[in-house]
Amino acid sequence: MVFSDFSKLIKFRLTFLVVFSASISFLIGSKVNGEIIWKNWGLLILGGFLVTAAANGFNEIIEKDLDKLMRRTADRPLPSGKMTNGQALVLSLFMGIAGTYILGSLNLTTGYLSVFSIFLYAFIYTPAKRKSPVAVFIGAIPGALPPLIGYVAAHPKIDYIALVLFGIQFVWQFPHFWAIAWVLDDDYKLAGFRLLPTGKRDATSAVIAFVFTLILVPVSLLPTFYNFGGLYVGAISLISSFAFLYYAFNLMLKQDIGSAQKLMYASFFYLPVVQLALLFDFVGK
Repeated sequence: MVFSDFSKLIKFRLTFLVVFSASISFLIGSKVNGEIIWKNWGLLILGGFLVTAAANGFNEIIEKDLDKLMRRTADRPLPSGKMTNGQALVLSLFMGIAGTYILGSLNLTTGYLSVFSIFLYAFIYTPAKRKSPVAVFIGAIPGALPPLIGYVAAHPKIDYIALVLFGIQFVWQFPHFWAIAWVLDDDYKLAGFRLLPTGKRDATSAVIAFVFTLILVPVSLLPTFYNFGGLYVGAISLISSFAFLYYAFNLMLKQDIGSAQKLMYASFFYLPVVQLALLFDFVGK
């Protein structure tokens, strides 16, 4: 086994983005506490990386035979035979236990949330992907837990700030997931995945994606509304949300793969821009 195989097993880029989101929320939670404990920030990054990697590893073990059917995933280590199920299971169990222990050492709430995240992503969301588009709603919960986990790692109480951070990432995931599902629908269907709202590329799926992007506009303004994000955070969030909405509107009009790709790329930029703006404003106060 080489590093590239391990990287594919844990979906390294996705894992990195998850840890990035959690680490920003940790710094915001630390500001609420009045102190940044950098050692705990490092432990969060390490524990968060291991927990996310474990969840992705379990996901690939469960979907090994399905990954063989899709062009996008056929070269992953399990379907390609570069790694055995046993090796992946041992690695995932080790990472899951170690990551949960590290996060739990920060406080029990963080540990419990990490276990819940692994369970919901790997063992509820993963099998649901072939049964119903409702799987996207299920997957959006563990997908939005990183900022919540990061915040409570620094500030154990789940307060309104933690819930707002969770809410922004929760709503963002719907246009993000559906844009990806639109682009990859042909490949997903080879494995029987049903991730678009109607199960296919059509006007209704595009409208639903637009509606959830529209909902993100007021949700993104909640930090300013609750006065823990300044006016310039509200301005950046509003501009970013309207730009995101433009691409969702374009998909609704054209209903083609090119428009879905643009919405997908916009989603990659949207979340870190809004989170970093909030961080710089919040920590700078």
